Amino acid sequence: MSLAELICPAGTPAALRTAVDAGADAVYCGFQDATNARNFPGLNFTPDELAASVAYAHERGTKVLLALNTYPPAGKVDLWRQAAETGALLGVDAFIVADMGVADYIARTYPEIRLHLSVQAAASSPEAIRYYCENFGVKRVVLPRILTIPEIRQIRKEIPCEIETFIFGNHGLMVEGRCSLTNYLTGQSTNMDGVCSPASDVDYVREPDGSMSSQLAGFTIDRFGPDEKAGYPTICKGRYTAPHRPEGYYAFEEPVSLNLSRLLPELIDAGVHAFKIEGRQRSKSYVRGVVSAFRAAVDDIRAGREANMADLVALTEGQKQTQGAFQTKKWR
Repeated sequence: MSLAELICPAGTPAALRTAVDAGADAVYCGFQDATNARNFPGLNFTPDELAASVAYAHERGTKVLLALNTYPPAGKVDLWRQAAETGALLGVDAFIVADMGVADYIARTYPEIRLHLSVQAAASSPEAIRYYCENFGVKRVVLPRILTIPEIRQIRKEIPCEIETFIFGNHGLMVEGRCSLTNYLTGQSTNMDGVCSPASDVDYVREPDGSMSSQLAGFTIDRFGPDEKAGYPTICKGRYTAPHRPEGYYAFEEPVSLNLSRLLPELIDAGVHAFKIEGRQRSKSYVRGVVSAFRAAVDDIRAGREANMADLVALTEGQKQTQGAFQTKKWR
């Protein structure tokens, strides 16, 4: 396959159609249950919706990747097996998986359908990636957002499968596939229930001084001034006070947006097969703007032209953008 395939988010059928029409090479989506890592009210697909969406995408030459990228609790694997059966019957082009048991079941039961290894599996070494390829027939790995371009280039030389990297959107790093912060407060797991900071546990409280507190399960995660836009309360991106930091600080990570638009040529040169845009919780207008911009950029780069990515600045979340570990030149 050619390098620089554009993989785009589809949180709803409408967003899927928007991504397809904007030029996505493939879209990724999930069912309305715990089998995918964006299990939020109002998102995702029923089987009937996915059937119609697969038909819409395939008629326009776009592939559909079904995310089954959470970890089944003990004794509850049937939900994931049923989701795989439904996806296979509906004609999805690949399954995105994290759990070894799910990967093994799909590899044995639906060997004709591609397996992609989710970023939730946190496979960041050639040895780990080869294990999934050799034992489950994985065709593509979505790399964690902690690797430099030199590291990606070296990994590409040592593995027998395609590489996919995130290039735009939320810059969540909490050891992907192993974060237990939400579970600690709410009892729901990001990795098994598919929901980080469930909406049923979220609250916003207006303080006497006019500030706004965002809370999760009764705990204050952040506080915003009267003129600040209140963000969604995720523990890893909250601001906290401490005796030595009474003004409040980001204890885990600052809410910044990943934007690798300027590194696209280097990523292609490093051997990246597919570029992934994050944002299944985003609006149709966001999907249309980001996918269209990256479609034009990838086409320009392939044609040897300079890409114009200025329009993407306005679409990022938070106040800052980052190239994360990708910009690091030195091999660690």
